[in-house]
Amino acid sequence: MTRVRLLFSEAVRSIGANVSTTLASAVSVLIGMLLIGVFIGIGTWLVSWSDDKKRELAVHVYFCVGPPECKDEATEKEINSVRVFLESDDRVKEGGITFITKAEAFKIQSRRTPELTKNTVSNPLPPSFDVLPTRGEDTEAIALSVRNAKLPGVDQVRYGEEVSRSVLQVARAIQIVSAIAVLVLLAASTILISNTIRLSIFARRREVEVMKLVGATNWFVRGPFMLEGLLTGLVGSVAAVVLLFLAREVAVPLILQNMREDPDVHALAFTWTAAILVGVGLGIGALGSGLTLRRFLRV
Repeated sequence: MTRVRLLFSEAVRSIGANVSTTLASAVSVLIGMLLIGVFIGIGTWLVSWSDDKKRELAVHVYFCVGPPECKDEATEKEINSVRVFLESDDRVKEGGITFITKAEAFKIQSRRTPELTKNTVSNPLPPSFDVLPTRGEDTEAIALSVRNAKLPGVDQVRYGEEVSRSVLQVARAIQIVSAIAVLVLLAASTILISNTIRLSIFARRREVEVMKLVGATNWFVRGPFMLEGLLTGLVGSVAAVVLLFLAREVAVPLILQNMREDPDVHALAFTWTAAILVGVGLGIGALGSGLTLRRFLRV
């Protein structure tokens, strides 16, 4: 306990004696954590949006309705055999197979384009299966497997080739860009904070040399500086969390007020973002101080 109190007292004394450099370090941490926090929010929201769009991808298996498209209308036995084939595919989501009868298809089409179905005498629409994949990336593979199987009674298999490819490409690009941006911001923040801490330690290099000359061990010298860096990182990251909270409560509702709210599309929970920022701030502050101090311990 005596050693811990000594470390804390030395760290607090050092912070009080070097307010300007400590403030610069804390501001560096604040800026870095603020940028990372903003991008975590935006990046995770975009990834969630892309995942939601992938869940909307589906395979549509249309059955024969007789001449002129098909020779004969699909029988109930043929429809059941297609269902069994789809259920045996591991890429199909459990419970993700929906059978749409001719009557249901006509009702759906009437809601979408009432002007086309208003004066229709008979129902020309075929029965079909709507098939949801477990992963959006498997949409094309499922569709091709049904096509290649050439199952009796199946007329067409559609999955919106162009739309599916576009959605998957955009989703992949968002995930890659988000990961790269977070890594770049983290690296830039680490460099910025380490340089600021380096300047702070360089200004007190004489103090370190004197401590070494009177017999202080490396860890005894490093301890107060690492604790100072840890406290600086804590202050900067907590300040960044407070600013992000205010921005979330004030600015975000104004930005999103005209957007359709989707419960399945959301950013990472704020508590997790705050925990990540505080953890990263503490780690960068302590490691930045400890690693930067190494060159001054060679006395």
